[in-house]
Amino acid sequence: MKFRKRVLFVWLLSLNTILAAAQTTAHLRTANTDLQFEAGPAAPRVVSLQTTGQGAWVNQAPEVLIDSAYIGDKKVPLRWHLDANASKLQPDRVVFVYETRSPHLRLSWEWQARAAFGPIEHQIRIQNLSGGEVWLPLQDSFQFDWQADPSAALEEIYVEKGSSTPSDVGTHQVPIGSGYSWEGTSSTYGHLKPGRPREIIPWFMVQQIADPHSGWYVGVEFSGRTRLTLNRDGASLKGAVGLNPDLGPFRTRVESGQSFDVPTIFLGATSGGADATGNVLRRWVRHVLGNPITWKDPKYPLMVNNSWGGGMNVNEAIAEGMIRDAQSLGLDMFHMDAGWFRGVGDWYPNRKKFPHGLAAIADYAHAHGLRFGLWVDWTQAGLDTQPGALNARDPKVRDWMVTDLPKDWKPEPFKGQTIDLGVPAAKQWAQREVQRIVTDYHLDMLEHDGYLVAQGCSRTDHPHAPPDPLNECVYKDWGSYWVDSSNSTDVSYHAVRAYYDIYSKLREDHPGLLFEICDDGGRMVDFGSAAHGDYFSITDTYDPLSNRRAFYDASHVLPSAMLESYVEKWPTPHIENFVYMLRSGMMGWVTIMMDTTTWTKEQHEVAREEFALYKNQLRPLIRDADLYHVSPRPDGVHWDGMEYFDPQRARGVVYAFRGSTETESNHAYMLKGLLPDAMYKLHYHDGSSPDGTVSGHDLMTAGLPVHLGMPDTSELIFLEETKRN
Repeated sequence: MKFRKRVLFVWLLSLNTILAAAQTTAHLRTANTDLQFEAGPAAPRVVSLQTTGQGAWVNQAPEVLIDSAYIGDKKVPLRWHLDANASKLQPDRVVFVYETRSPHLRLSWEWQARAAFGPIEHQIRIQNLSGGEVWLPLQDSFQFDWQADPSAALEEIYVEKGSSTPSDVGTHQVPIGSGYSWEGTSSTYGHLKPGRPREIIPWFMVQQIADPHSGWYVGVEFSGRTRLTLNRDGASLKGAVGLNPDLGPFRTRVESGQSFDVPTIFLGATSGGADATGNVLRRWVRHVLGNPITWKDPKYPLMVNNSWGGGMNVNEAIAEGMIRDAQSLGLDMFHMDAGWFRGVGDWYPNRKKFPHGLAAIADYAHAHGLRFGLWVDWTQAGLDTQPGALNARDPKVRDWMVTDLPKDWKPEPFKGQTIDLGVPAAKQWAQREVQRIVTDYHLDMLEHDGYLVAQGCSRTDHPHAPPDPLNECVYKDWGSYWVDSSNSTDVSYHAVRAYYDIYSKLREDHPGLLFEICDDGGRMVDFGSAAHGDYFSITDTYDPLSNRRAFYDASHVLPSAMLESYVEKWPTPHIENFVYMLRSGMMGWVTIMMDTTTWTKEQHEVAREEFALYKNQLRPLIRDADLYHVSPRPDGVHWDGMEYFDPQRARGVVYAFRGSTETESNHAYMLKGLLPDAMYKLHYHDGSSPDGTVSGHDLMTAGLPVHLGMPDTSELIFLEETKRN
């Protein structure tokens, strides 16, 4: 009997071994991306990546899993082994599970296709199954080492955030030669530092320079401190994507029963160039990351009147006047910007300015057919002592802040000192406060601004890792004190997860509520924010050129409807210049940051016509059409433009902008995305040229001709497919 039991045990062991071997390979596929995976005994690997009809990118190395952890001050080696029984293979999901026994940790290496098209997402989760606290080092989200023909001509494309003011480059398209080494970073606040590269939207793509431009791209779905690297050496193209190890060494605390969720990334294959990639990725962001309720709204993206046209002096009478004017212009929302509150951190209406409160202003906007949005810098503490205020001198609040303040500290008019949302008590306060604000003030939209999510902290008693006192820099900028230290990445990791939780709960309780991601204009533009907000302020500089530059860059990777341009007062000696100013901010979500009550009668009439055109003809294309960058990046001197074309509706539009030069009155745009054998009816909205019918072949080779006789002017040319030859 014992012999039979032993034979049965050996047979079951052999069967488990066979099953484990059968589970070591898997693949996931979308219409654009095919990934193959392999689960080695000690580490997994992405085997290959390809898109239909193109050669595969073969990965030469397995994933590098963390090889040690800390229990107290003791460094403990980790030895991972595959748990085939816990691993899962599903049509749209692959999970390879690895464990280490001492300490008992479980690592889930997961890939998921959440759409039938576009990229495939990846996340690593490390669970602490031991009985005590464990400190983990940094685990990259994804590492790669693709085989690359040393003679192949490759290039990298990446885009900067438009934070503060867009730079003179913005969209980078760089050859990848032997010895190429690049690093791009992103954080919760794109803090510009002299001599340092600007932050990027955390994404990049690699493609062959020659047609059909086959390649791949990767992005990070996280708003914390992240890093992407790319290096080429001979036949190797390697790099890593994930949390930023600087100013490390990184460590994060994982309590028993808790997990370290490494930021999710997405990986996709592509061909056809940057615009072909963008037309897939933007649609994927909308479908997978975006809020379905928002995208079902036929008025999205909105046209908005913002009170900052009157600055901090806004009051009840000014607001009501702007609401009436916004209604007459046909706008969709009135957005109350800074200046309405009692003080920084004291997010209650100033009764001297708003004797009837903010709910009355919201109701007034609703009665005039407008939605009501509100600016709030809700993680900023000030010095107000009234009930409900977040007072920096309160011992409780002091413990939440990222650093101590000097005795003579004072907030700026709308800037204070940031609290650390990673502290559970601070998170709970913030959750209650934003719920109160949304409910009490009858909000349809909540904007967050300023330094919202901490990315550095001096405290040793917060959930994040303690700082290194020998590697810490505390400095002041625009009213706030900032901290850079060894723990900065862990600080932002915890604070971002708390921020996401707060907004997820708000979304659950107020499904139709819109969220604007501002952070001083374009400093927190990333895919994690795209999954928790509805649109971004893409730059903090609002002249026509800055708006078009920021839009040109961000529209490579994010849906146009999510990209907000603020239109600010700008010299417009002629009505044509006024229209040029408006249209420079009307390629995505548009917000007027001017006191429209001061416009002339002619400007009112022209603006009303432009806004009606936006709602009736432009907005459907901005929401749904493919987008093509049909000019070099705007420089303000020469011509630039953007093309929308919706193959489902068989119609599109070209935004044409003439720069400041006196010598270029004519230009031809080489259009994209058309059918060569189809005929397209052209309509020049402003009548700058005669309407006509032209073949797709001619529009894509000879170009779309435009004539504008005055510098700093614009035209909209509508295209509609009429017939095919």
